[in-house]
Amino acid sequence: MEKDKNDCLEKDLRDEKVEEETLAQAEKNEDEEFEKINSEDNDINAMENLKNENEKLKNENENLKNEDEKLNNELETLKDRLVRTVAEYDNYRKRTAKEKEGIYTDACEDVLKQMLPVLDNLERALAADGSIDDLKKGVEMTVKQFNDSLEKLGVEEISVEDGFDPNFHNAVMHIDDESYEKNVVVEVFQRGYKRGDKVIRYSMVKVAN
Repeated sequence: MEKDKNDCLEKDLRDEKVEEETLAQAEKNEDEEFEKINSEDNDINAMENLKNENEKLKNENENLKNEDEKLNNELETLKDRLVRTVAEYDNYRKRTAKEKEGIYTDACEDVLKQMLPVLDNLERALAADGSIDDLKKGVEMTVKQFNDSLEKLGVEEISVEDGFDPNFHNAVMHIDDESYEKNVVVEVFQRGYKRGDKVIRYSMVKVAN
């Protein structure tokens, strides 16, 4: 009877041990399953992250492509504008040169229209017969006509009444004479002319003191 009791006790211990091992195995299996699930979740998350990263790179690539296209369009626009500007400047340069040439021609024409009649009268005076007085009178009339022509062109003789002025006069001779004040123009060797503030020819003069 004691033996049967011990056998039962051993059986109970064995059963308890088996139950513990079964429970431990179940827990182990559960842990492995949980780890597997976590691993699968991690793989899914990793794949999702890769997918998101790939999508992000695609968007960035598309943005870069659009930006590159935009810059190329701007570059083409600037090239076209530069070509147009160069062409416009070339046309402007040619037009300006032509206008300057036209202005010079018109100015020469205006001057010649005033001077040619003077030349005509000089030629008539040379061809005319008469006394010295008649010739002198003809020359005086021609000189007057010449001065009138200069006046019509806006050209005037440079005055020496206010004394020597280096802006208008060229002093080629000086004299010391107490009868004259300082910088007085004593004699004009060659008359000077100006048009407005522009000196055409400086007066050649002799200056005192």
